Amino acid sequence: MGIFKLEPAFKDYIWGGTRLRDEYGKNCDYDKVAESWELSCHKDGASVISGGEFDGLTLQEYIDKVGRQVLGTNCGKFENFPILIKLIDAKDNLSVQVHPDNDYAQRVEGEYGKTEMWYVVDCDEGAELLYGFKHEISKEEFAQRIADNTLLEVTSNVPVNKGDVFFIKSGTLHAIGKGILIAEIQQNSNTTYRIYDYGRVGKDGKPRELHIEKAMDVTKLAPAESYPDTPAVRENGAEIKLLSKCEYFTTYKVDIEERAEFCADDSSFVSLLVLEGEPFVTDGEPEPTADEAVAAKKGDSLFISAGTGKFYVEGRCSLILTRIDR
Repeated sequence: MGIFKLEPAFKDYIWGGTRLRDEYGKNCDYDKVAESWELSCHKDGASVISGGEFDGLTLQEYIDKVGRQVLGTNCGKFENFPILIKLIDAKDNLSVQVHPDNDYAQRVEGEYGKTEMWYVVDCDEGAELLYGFKHEISKEEFAQRIADNTLLEVTSNVPVNKGDVFFIKSGTLHAIGKGILIAEIQQNSNTTYRIYDYGRVGKDGKPRELHIEKAMDVTKLAPAESYPDTPAVRENGAEIKLLSKCEYFTTYKVDIEERAEFCADDSSFVSLLVLEGEPFVTDGEPEPTADEAVAAKKGDSLFISAGTGKFYVEGRCSLILTRIDR
């Protein structure tokens, strides 16, 4: 079978909470579980195959072993694995930050830039996030407001609700607010330029590093670009809603009542992130036997290799489905 459950890498950043362990059953001993990197070939945290013939291999080791054809022909345009998928539990506010585009990141940091998408899995009542500026400002005003700690006077705070979607192009100023649980689909990058951090200190007792000069180079000093909402459609047993589509990834919210059919053709692998339910995923015919199905639960991540062909998701559930399109 070309269907594999993945075990994530974890991050214990200071703003994290415990929901990923307490509610999603993540096996992590950190006091704070800020992020779980559910689909990752990044050097800073790789996901690992759980079960089957390739049990214990990192996803990158599996790709190296069997060949890049498991990524699909649409990934031929990327030198490295193209995306990184996370669950993020923001118990406290994240820093105000920005990510560079590919040209700047490859020149300065030696890796991809970072365009990303957020799906709000859950949030506290009244939760907000920071998303671009209220209005266009000059580079001189940007620098002055950073210096005198008035930057938040011109940034745009947006109230959020469960199910909201935000598309964050590289160069967009942003920050996840406290009380928000997010599924993040992003380019395969860990480059973040921190601009403002509420005066917090790290584990060493020192203020966390800021990256003002680099942020000045790459930040778009304007309101964030709006992204069109797409209505859900019924298809092959599922209700499917396009969340975002760009050159780096295409992502859908999928709701299934009983059984739905999908296809991982030769063009792209498919990633499934389970938001609700306990589905069975199989590349066999409907009503698979126990040894033909991969059982998943809330919070689990699955990788379906390109070329697997038709596969089925059995059971009532909600998923985030991601693939790479041209």
